[in-house]
Amino acid sequence: MTRTLTPPAPVSLKDFDAMFESVKNWGRWGPDDERGTLNYLTPDRIAAAATLVKSGRTVSMAIPINKVAGPDNPNPAVHLMSLMHDIPITDNGLSFGMCYLAMASHGDCHTHVDALNHVAYKGKLYNGKPAELLTSRGSEWGAITAYANGIVGRGVLLDAARHRKVDWLEPGEAVTRAELEAIEEEQGVRLGEGDILVFRTGHHARRLALGAWNNEPGGEGKAGLHVDTVPWMHERKIAAFLPDGDGETVPSNVEAMPYPIHPLQLVAMGMCISDSLNLEDVAKACEEEGRWEFMVVGLPLRLPGATGTPWNPVAIF
Repeated sequence: MTRTLTPPAPVSLKDFDAMFESVKNWGRWGPDDERGTLNYLTPDRIAAAATLVKSGRTVSMAIPINKVAGPDNPNPAVHLMSLMHDIPITDNGLSFGMCYLAMASHGDCHTHVDALNHVAYKGKLYNGKPAELLTSRGSEWGAITAYANGIVGRGVLLDAARHRKVDWLEPGEAVTRAELEAIEEEQGVRLGEGDILVFRTGHHARRLALGAWNNEPGGEGKAGLHVDTVPWMHERKIAAFLPDGDGETVPSNVEAMPYPIHPLQLVAMGMCISDSLNLEDVAKACEEEGRWEFMVVGLPLRLPGATGTPWNPVAIF
């Protein structure tokens, strides 16, 4: 039986710009704020998230670091053994194994978290800061170090693939605001102020089953959100967004805008967003635990000036 796919309805650039203005958080937390929506994650909300820990089960939401080049991984990680146990460092036989890792801070095969200096729109970063703040040396403002104390809070998985009763959404399919609300109702959860939205399309399941594909513009594409979900996130005061894929529907449905979700979230809202998660294990854990909420602990690397960093966010049940 042929599936009926759900490509997103088209959006004009004029409507996109109006939406951008409507969800702006510039100045909400002061002119120099560089934490954005993480300001919703107050100590009280973090403490409340800890009460969700019942079984003590922990689940990584990261893809294993990918060292193999492919159509969705043009910049594979470089991992070298720099010292092996065949060279003892003392006469009594003591030895150390050591290695070296070099990798991109972004990409479709690297689970990473974006900094607020990562995306600009019309020459501006979040909070109206000039894009020129980011130079070849990085930038002090809006760097990933603003998240150095961790991203900890209540995570809620909205599983679009489960809702549609498929293993994964196909490239180019979009999930709307109405569908996110339907998933909430089906799963018996509701996202609110300071929550972390964990969003599954089955992107990683498709890659494991069918192999890698070019999911960028000009390639096969990927499933993601319709832009009408962004005002919903703004209204709900969601603190962070953790999708498989990167949340974007490719090809884009917005006129002349290949990646509309990123500027709306990062530049307008100052939202903390992560890309390229593996949500297959956490989806299974949610089914087995019988709940779709859990504590999230994510620890970005403390890399001065950086536009993002690989990380390993963990769900705790």
